Amino acid sequence: MPNANEETSALSQAQDRAVSELLRVAPVADDLARRFQEAGFSLALVGGSVRDALLGRLGNDLDFTTDARPQDVLKIMRPWADAVWDVGIAFGTVGAQKDARVGDADRSFQIEVTTYRSEAYDRTSRKPEVSYGDSIEEDLVRRDFTVNAMAVALPEKRFIDPHGGRADLAARVLRTPGTPEESFSDDPLRMMRAARFAAQLDFEVAPEVVTAMKEMAGRIEIVSAERVRDELNKLLLSTHPRKGLSLLVDTGIAECVLPELPALRLERDEHHRHKDVYDHTLIVLEQAMALEEGGPDLTLRLAALLHDIGKPRTRRFEKDGRVSFHHHEVVGAKMTKKRMTALKYSNELVKDVSRLVELHLRFHGYGTGEWTDSAVRRYVRDAGPLLGRLHKLTRSDCTTRNKRKASALSRAYDGLEARIAQLQEQEELDAIRPDLDGNQIMEILGVKPGPAVGQAYKHLLELRLENGPMEHDAAVAALKEWWAGQQG
Repeated sequence: MPNANEETSALSQAQDRAVSELLRVAPVADDLARRFQEAGFSLALVGGSVRDALLGRLGNDLDFTTDARPQDVLKIMRPWADAVWDVGIAFGTVGAQKDARVGDADRSFQIEVTTYRSEAYDRTSRKPEVSYGDSIEEDLVRRDFTVNAMAVALPEKRFIDPHGGRADLAARVLRTPGTPEESFSDDPLRMMRAARFAAQLDFEVAPEVVTAMKEMAGRIEIVSAERVRDELNKLLLSTHPRKGLSLLVDTGIAECVLPELPALRLERDEHHRHKDVYDHTLIVLEQAMALEEGGPDLTLRLAALLHDIGKPRTRRFEKDGRVSFHHHEVVGAKMTKKRMTALKYSNELVKDVSRLVELHLRFHGYGTGEWTDSAVRRYVRDAGPLLGRLHKLTRSDCTTRNKRKASALSRAYDGLEARIAQLQEQEELDAIRPDLDGNQIMEILGVKPGPAVGQAYKHLLELRLENGPMEHDAAVAALKEWWAGQQG
């Protein structure tokens, strides 16, 4: 932990950063604050916006709090903003977009203004009950963590920090403004938010907060699947997801929201002949992240996290002492679909992640890399648009400490990618189709639409995959030969 002098220095630097950041957005923030003042209300920048200002990374998303009630907020915002929406008004929040020139740049600000409030869950409800407050202090004490329980009154730019948020920010620690038990009782999702902020900010979670998470883990079950899913996504897309996932597992929260993850902590067999699948999974996730291009990829990260969840159900201790997990990729794909569906993920994302889990071992089924053209075509066909992600997942799945083995696997996959590129150039693999389409099949065979056309199409596709492109006459001859066999 930092000493007192280090904390004082860090606080001073953070304050300087915050002032600089606030001055950068002042033309918009101060203009809005003056309009609230003229209407007889106060306005303050609050929560994550203040935290990010202190960290020197305030963006275009600005959160404000006010003593004005939502209908008054609408009256003030509508003449000023470029767009206003009230989808969150039941929770006291009005959203807006404001385009403004700041310095030499045109910027578009996404703004949320929320009435001072307090909210709590009852023990049977999945939705918070909202009641409005009358002071900013009352509003700040109900927020999740001290680093998010700070405000800056505008336009005078006066810091309001009744719970020591700036000191906790300097110490890089997550604490709650009141007791953790009160905070998590108000909204159990905050337990997942603790893990998410630890992953996003690379902060430590205070011991009393971790203790409360362990004791209250079961309370997460009253939170809706959609809210749990969104929080999990933010954690997975963070810079340090291992940190957050480990906290969810260690506190027992993962047992409620993603039980397949702690289940990977298999007891090792007495001869230690198989590695810890849980630790392997977290390494695969980090290795997949290192291969990402153009920013975090939720599909890839979910596939990396879930790729081995079929192992506990398929584990067998063989007679020779080895441990096997036969067909764990097939079982894992079904488990992935079931869990992601329960968490209300979109059908498309469920389909893509499940497919990657199902295919993640396909490369290893071809031995030492002596791939036939037919095998390459089938690999590309089965992966479809997920081929790039499958490349990354397969490479990430190698976590052996044996450098020679790792190097051999990497070279073998290099060879496969080279073969794919070569065949793609020759044959346009991305759009593999039979050499005759359905209309041609019907014309040649003299049949009407029906099952026979589909069967003929499938037969020609198999020939295409096995042998590559065929000349038209050869395809016609192959079709007629197949058809003759069907009539026999």
